[in-house]
Amino acid sequence: MAKRVLILATNGFEQSELMKPKANLEKAGIETTVVSLESGEIKGWDTDDWGDSVKVDKTLDEVSSCEGYDALLLPGGQINPDLLRVEDRAVALVKDFAMSGKPIAAICHAPWLLIEADIVQGKTATCYTSIRTDLKNAGANVVDQEVAIDGNLITSRNPNDIPAFSKALIEAVGETVDEKALETA
Repeated sequence: MAKRVLILATNGFEQSELMKPKANLEKAGIETTVVSLESGEIKGWDTDDWGDSVKVDKTLDEVSSCEGYDALLLPGGQINPDLLRVEDRAVALVKDFAMSGKPIAAICHAPWLLIEADIVQGKTATCYTSIRTDLKNAGANVVDQEVAIDGNLITSRNPNDIPAFSKALIEAVGETVDEKALETA
């Protein structure tokens, strides 16, 4: 049975941080499910303007727990995690994955959701430079490296880290992949 990764995102996700890891997971034979606040499509942010849209597979109303999924992927961008961290259902879903011990992979600004879920205290993590103080103030040991893995938390800094980020998530769910075959930003 194929592994399944839930991707939690909304409008304003950093396009490369959703699309590239999603493609990399699927290349490794892992099923992905995009979950958002509303049905239809969500629009990405591509560097400095609106980018492509991605189809929403399920809404947060349809997915209230981590049951049936092997891991959680949280793409970044400034807009996406900022909108999600004020949504109780989104924060509750992140907490559910954390309590289950299943892998949670957050890149760029997505650690804002980890902070809101109160799951970074004492953990080693990384993120985009502008939110490092937020992560530190939440009790994390902040490092500047392409991927930080601490227990079930996998964090990365920016789109340049996508190959290492994707590889860490793929391996965390028990699959293997050649990093050279992974899509980059």
